[in-house]
Amino acid sequence: MQEPESHEPVEVAITADDLAWLTDFARSLVEDRICASANITNEVRSFYWWDGRMFDRTEARVILHTRRSRVAAIVERVKAEHTYVVPAVTAVPLIAGNDEYFEWIMRETAGEPHQ
Repeated sequence: MQEPESHEPVEVAITADDLAWLTDFARSLVEDRICASANITNEVRSFYWWDGRMFDRTEARVILHTRRSRVAAIVERVKAEHTYVVPAVTAVPLIAGNDEYFEWIMRETAGEPHQ
């Protein structure tokens, strides 16, 4: 039996320095039904420390809508395919909103990849 939170809708954010890579990656997650949708912002400004230096970079960002039980698969794929040593992947629960949209997320992430 699955834990109740596995059906909880979540929003996953990922950043990357390559918009084309992020677009292809996000599309593959939707095609594989790991997430129901992907919304890409092609330019966000990021400030962060890395190896003792402060960076000010432009990145792309994707927001994915999925179920909580799919987050581990997303993290695994990001870690395997991303160009960053430590890619930013975060997930937060969607606690309120359009119930019909949340039900759609659950339907789209319940099965096998679309053929």
